[in-house]
Amino acid sequence: MEFLTVPSQGALNREGALALFVRSKEDAPLAPLDERESAAARLLLDMPSFGGKTGKIVSSPLPAGGFSALYLVGLGERKPDEPRESFADNLRSRSAELMRLCSSHGVRRITAMLPGEPTHEASCAVAEGASLGAYRFDKYKGAKDEDDLPSPEEFVLLDGVPEGLSRGKSLASMQIASRDLANEPGNRLGPNDLAEMAVRWGEEHGFQAVVWDEERILKEEMGGLYSVGAASERGPRLIHMTWRPKGEPRRKVAFVGKGITFDSGGLNIKTGEFMRTMKGDKTGACNVLAVLRGAALLELPIEVHGIVPAAENMPGGRALRPDDILKMRNGKTVEVDNTDAEGRLVLADALAYASELLPDVIIDMATLTGACAVALGQNMAGLFSNDDALAGELLAASVRRGERLWRMPVDDDRIAKSMKSPVADLVNAGSRYGGAIFAARFLQEFVGEGIPWAHLDIAGVDMQKDEYSVYSKGATAFGVRTCLEYLLSL
Repeated sequence: MEFLTVPSQGALNREGALALFVRSKEDAPLAPLDERESAAARLLLDMPSFGGKTGKIVSSPLPAGGFSALYLVGLGERKPDEPRESFADNLRSRSAELMRLCSSHGVRRITAMLPGEPTHEASCAVAEGASLGAYRFDKYKGAKDEDDLPSPEEFVLLDGVPEGLSRGKSLASMQIASRDLANEPGNRLGPNDLAEMAVRWGEEHGFQAVVWDEERILKEEMGGLYSVGAASERGPRLIHMTWRPKGEPRRKVAFVGKGITFDSGGLNIKTGEFMRTMKGDKTGACNVLAVLRGAALLELPIEVHGIVPAAENMPGGRALRPDDILKMRNGKTVEVDNTDAEGRLVLADALAYASELLPDVIIDMATLTGACAVALGQNMAGLFSNDDALAGELLAASVRRGERLWRMPVDDDRIAKSMKSPVADLVNAGSRYGGAIFAARFLQEFVGEGIPWAHLDIAGVDMQKDEYSVYSKGATAFGVRTCLEYLLSL
């Protein structure tokens, strides 16, 4: 979809639909409208059910000879102390909802106007929301449904800021790239397929991608990654992507993403209900691929590394067993209590490897624990960190991009004690209490001493059953825009 901006004063191209974003208890921006459009707008504004309420959208067809339809999009009442980030998030969500509605009506071009003069951030938010709201994963559908109409091709924001629109489109495109990967089913995308995609993107966008196969993983003493992927006919891969800018980089940041392309649970097998959507257990990895792609496309002055341990967790004759003892990349041994706690095993090796690069910061993303989803729901991810400054920077970035994070504790002496095994250095799972904290604390054991580290537990927000805000059904790619926003702030 193409984003354009034109002045509101002057002749307008009246092709397609007109959308006015409206505040409660404020005059609607009717100046660019002709007499017929203004009359239709006043009728919609007078509807008791509308009132400019947040999330309310009303529409009306218009007579021939101008815009085909008019949409009023409610933004709610303006608050005196409303943070600009809240307004941007409101615009982002409403733009996504408008896009879905216009798509269902067959609208091909939207001209939109905001209350007041659009800022860079407002323009960015509109482009993000419209792009993400238009997303659908339907590549495997042969015959389209009758109501599957094409999305709008052009979005014109009157008086918009071109740089803001461009930035919003870029950020959204990276999230969409991750969604496309995460939505791929297990039979279509295995560990090697993910590795090949990383190599392809690297060649296309200018970053390096190196892949280790099963033999190399074993040679490099990555006992967690090797053992988790051993039972699958499609062996594990370790993917290391690197973006190096021209000139001296400002910082070196390493991202690590859990890449379980399908999670059956292994010998501690999941029930059918909980195995469904486990194609999404690779979302952290898909996000990291998208972040590297974004770093290259935006030509960020940061050295960015992306490490992805990719495996398929399956039962079989070579499967990981409860009671097995694994030797990890950093030399620590781990007793396996539960084969369905496999994500932390592959991440442990990847975090140890990332630490060897001596980065300024390590950030990992993983659909790690159901416990985090139970605690925080499906609209917020858990943030665990050993560094207050890093945690603060990520929280601020998440607010600017509308991806909600909530900081969780990672230092818990009782949980740390429960990680000890009588037969190994650590055990990979504990009791039912504090499961998300246990997993994060386990990961911290494999982060190099003195390296600021953050863990985003995106279980619960990785998949959506229904359309919500900027999220379509399926993979959300939650975290991509936050991580890119963090890099942009450095």
